[in-house]
Amino acid sequence: MRCLLVEDYLPLRESIRECLREAGYVVDDYGSGDEGQWSAENHEYEVIILDIMLPEVDGLTILRSLRKQHDKTPVILISARDAVEQRVDGLDAGADDYLVKPFELIELLARVRALTRRRYDRESPTIRIGDLIIDSLRKRAFRAEREISLTRLEYRILAYLAHREGQVVSRAEIGEHVYQDHDSGNSNKVDVYISYLRRKLNAGGEPDLIQTIRGLGYVISAETA
Repeated sequence: MRCLLVEDYLPLRESIRECLREAGYVVDDYGSGDEGQWSAENHEYEVIILDIMLPEVDGLTILRSLRKQHDKTPVILISARDAVEQRVDGLDAGADDYLVKPFELIELLARVRALTRRRYDRESPTIRIGDLIIDSLRKRAFRAEREISLTRLEYRILAYLAHREGQVVSRAEIGEHVYQDHDSGNSNKVDVYISYLRRKLNAGGEPDLIQTIRGLGYVISAETA
């Protein structure tokens, strides 16, 4: 899951970035509005965290530009502007949430999780696909009551596929959403990690939940097992 963070105050940006990464998110972060706007318009994100007062291009201008382009990526505005009118302006500009500084990182993280669930139409942080259970709060996975030991990258790939259960997900999409470096997720690397996942998920002799769709990518579903 990839987040974009645009915040010009370096100590706060570093704190948020590390909090998100510790929680398992891949994070692109920028200190200026023009860099953040370029990244928002050229990459896909689960959630965008956007400061309002930014150098070069302010956060509300970025937000209005994204919505004008029909970009529906969930956006959380963060700002020291705490007046009711200012919060209303942010939400009316197309923000999905508005958090007044200073705030607790644990609250921001909870809001990111909530918007991620909404983006993929998930009601609960626990995802069930047949006998596979993914606890997205604790970053743990179980199959047939057996806990599956996963690396961080394996978990990110499994969680991304699971959020898109039943959909064909291309190798490029997996690379874009789970690798820190946008260019690191080439098809060969994705294939290798999918094979690792299959080996671990099916270690008890269970049917394969991940199907390869030739020329298109992968789909995870209990119906295809």
